[in-house]
Amino acid sequence: MGIMPDFWIKKMVKEKQMINPFVEKLEKEGVLSYGLSSYGYDARVSKNFKIFTNVNSATVDPKDFSNTSFVDREVDHCIIPPNSFALARTVEYFKIPKETLVICVGKSTYARCGIIVNVTPLEPEWEGHVTLEFSNTTPLPAKIYANEGAAQFLFFKGDDICELSYSDRKGKYMFQKGVTLPKL
Repeated sequence: MGIMPDFWIKKMVKEKQMINPFVEKLEKEGVLSYGLSSYGYDARVSKNFKIFTNVNSATVDPKDFSNTSFVDREVDHCIIPPNSFALARTVEYFKIPKETLVICVGKSTYARCGIIVNVTPLEPEWEGHVTLEFSNTTPLPAKIYANEGAAQFLFFKGDDICELSYSDRKGKYMFQKGVTLPKL
């Protein structure tokens, strides 16, 4: 299994619409960079955020997730309270080829500010907007900029094609369009 270069990513975009919209070069003037890099793609965060709050004294339960655990915001930038958390989604919609696994890592600019971006792997034949998890590990409010780079996606091509893909298993997060909450 090897990491795939920029020319392979461009080819998959043309052949399989793997990333839409697709930015063919790294945009970085005055923004947190986004677009195609040497061995990955820096995706943008959309304007839609779910910011966790304890105003309703809710308990976060992955088996019984309550909508009272967060507030919704559609903004150009999101302020995450100290030691708190927000969900968002990528601007880009992904269609992962069957021979491919995608790993996501946070942007170094955010990491150096104590903001951690977490995404689970995008499995073979998964499709949708990626839900991004932002953790503010600092005792200060933290700002996330919409329509700018949030995380880098690295594409790994398997030596063989998997027997069962995410689509074959009818995965519960298939075709997600917005910020998607936990499902059981």
